[in-house]
Amino acid sequence: MRIAILNDLTVSEFIKDSESFENGVARCFEMLDVDGDRLLSREELRAGLGRVLPIGCARKEAVEDLFDTIFVRFDADGNGGIDRGEFKSLSKELLLAMAAGIGGSPVLLALHLDSLLFKAFEHELVRMP
Repeated sequence: MRIAILNDLTVSEFIKDSESFENGVARCFEMLDVDGDRLLSREELRAGLGRVLPIGCARKEAVEDLFDTIFVRFDADGNGGIDRGEFKSLSKELLLAMAAGIGGSPVLLALHLDSLLFKAFEHELVRMP
């Protein structure tokens, strides 16, 4: 984990840079797709989603509700798995919600090196003068 300072622009500018965002999503998707079938199962998401997107729920029921919601909302073709395009939509929606929650004031966060928020932080660092 690393400590990073970011705000809503850190995240939104990362998403706007479609090449950087797509590359970040692709790397995260490949990391989560343990069996290599190009679909994220509920088990694969449960095992790794917290590493790439900072989510957290204290109660087991809340975690199950979260994954139920993810599959209802993002499994567009209803095949029981999240493909890369669906994962990109999930990632974008969650990151934009986090950006809205963070707002314009800088916040200090501890982030997994594999997380999309850390990739947004790195994206901002590269673009600084």
